[in-house]
Amino acid sequence: MTAPEPHHRAHRVGWLRAAVLGANDGIVSTASLVIGVAAAGTAQGGILLAGVAGLVAGAMSMAAGEYVSVSSQSDTEEADLAIERRSLEENPEDELEELSGIYERRGLEPGLAKQVAAQLMEHDALEAHARDEIGITESAKARPIQAALASAGTFTIGAALPLATAWISPLPNMIPAVAALSIVFLCVLGGIAAFAGGASIVKASVRVGFWGALAMALTAGVGRLFEVMVA
Repeated sequence: MTAPEPHHRAHRVGWLRAAVLGANDGIVSTASLVIGVAAAGTAQGGILLAGVAGLVAGAMSMAAGEYVSVSSQSDTEEADLAIERRSLEENPEDELEELSGIYERRGLEPGLAKQVAAQLMEHDALEAHARDEIGITESAKARPIQAALASAGTFTIGAALPLATAWISPLPNMIPAVAALSIVFLCVLGGIAAFAGGASIVKASVRVGFWGALAMALTAGVGRLFEVMVA
């Protein structure tokens, strides 16, 4: 009986990174904003207004930032592919030797390395060089729109969680409620991301929860300081 193929997760790297970053930033930034404004003695309406403004601005910022950064990566990849395509047209023999040398350095005998390189180039020369010379693969290729949508969408979902907590919590209990539930949300997010990526769930949850708690503590301190200064 043939053993089942292992289920690899490398193809998830692009969208998973953007999604986790968006959700994490949504929870941390909105919870920190709500806690900081609440610590300054602001009324509940003002706190919610600040939180909604932070959600909208943060989602747009995440979408724009991801799109611009990933587009830059995509432009670089396309430029490298154009150079490689031109080189394959003008110097196919040199490119064959270059690819053979790559396979030799990976452990193949010179004759076998050249044979493999020739067969791969006959099948799809640009794909072979993109993968083995430049390091561009289909699974890890830059996708700006996908990254932007994933970041904005998950930021909105993440930001909505502490904002909803602030909305339903009485003002005297708002700060501890938002802080506690946001840390829970962050730990769950870290666990889900670790599970999707095949990493340690406990380690990821603790790591995300710690940095989120630190951010909220610092903004609460700033808010409290501002309240004292203007009192």
